[in-house]
Amino acid sequence: MPHRQQYVEPETTVLDGPSTPEPTEASRPRRRRWRKIGLISLLVVTLLGGGTAIAGGLYLRSVESDIDRVDAFSGVPEADRPQAVAKGALNIMILGSDSRDPENTTGSRTDTIILAHLPKDRSSAQLISIPRDTWVHVPRSKDGNHGGRDAKINAAFAWGGVPLMVQTVEKFTGVRIDHVMMIDFAGFKEIIDALGGIDVNSEKTFTSIHPPFRTFQQGMQRMDGETALDYSRQRKQFPDGDFARIRHQQQVIKAILDQAVSGGIVTNPARLNSFVKATSSAVSVDEGMSLLGMATDLRGLRGNNLVFLTTPTKGTGRVGSESVVFADAEGTRSFYEAVRHDTVQEIIKGGK
Repeated sequence: MPHRQQYVEPETTVLDGPSTPEPTEASRPRRRRWRKIGLISLLVVTLLGGGTAIAGGLYLRSVESDIDRVDAFSGVPEADRPQAVAKGALNIMILGSDSRDPENTTGSRTDTIILAHLPKDRSSAQLISIPRDTWVHVPRSKDGNHGGRDAKINAAFAWGGVPLMVQTVEKFTGVRIDHVMMIDFAGFKEIIDALGGIDVNSEKTFTSIHPPFRTFQQGMQRMDGETALDYSRQRKQFPDGDFARIRHQQQVIKAILDQAVSGGIVTNPARLNSFVKATSSAVSVDEGMSLLGMATDLRGLRGNNLVFLTTPTKGTGRVGSESVVFADAEGTRSFYEAVRHDTVQEIIKGGK
């Protein structure tokens, strides 16, 4: 039986699936190096809001000019892009990899594809995962050498970089992408250690497949950066494979946010400085994103109103020799219509 995913499962979201075959070296576009933890850097620094808004603003101003920028929308035909429907809402495409994953022998994969939807009132955020093996139509690349056919969605990055990923995700979802951010899950180690560790609830007892072969006990446990990074990589010990690894990544993201708010980082100058050093210099965003403006927008966001969702799927299967994830066409259409109209929260509240 194929594995089926419900599309409103805040605690069991899917972030990726089996890997996509890589293009030849000659066909790979030149890419800038993946930066560490763009999502975590942005969200956690914005969580310094409230009484520390001035200090947070000073930190953001000090790093804004040094942030690595990516030309995310170059060559994306405006005539082909979906139009924004809900004025004031924002949609951020987050692309991630794990460059130090022992199983990752190449740096060109996009292991994680997330559409972060920020409602107009900024009272919450929905992080919507698109499995990387989702079978979609990939538009033709700018050089004309790739795309123009159906493929796994993460092939778009290998064939045409960020701009082709923007085109592909927009075509698949019908949602206009306002900003782009890059992350590297390997950067979790430095972030978590700067926070003094995080608390993660393991769904069962299992042993890591990577040295030093840690055993994770079922239940809540304290993890330092190296341990949490190891935990976020595990999948082969679970019947749903990569779907489990994605759940682990989500747990770690939420735990980082919760720890940043409750762990006293703001009142401890040394830890705050360590955190800023571990994150702010590693942020990579599109040329139009302002971290100071985003921090102001998201100053009320907390871990308990950050919701993880998954694109509706029909499960896994094969196309030729490739293992793929099939989208639920009708479910996907109606779900992303809710994103476009900024009504996702109504779906969540209704439990549909």
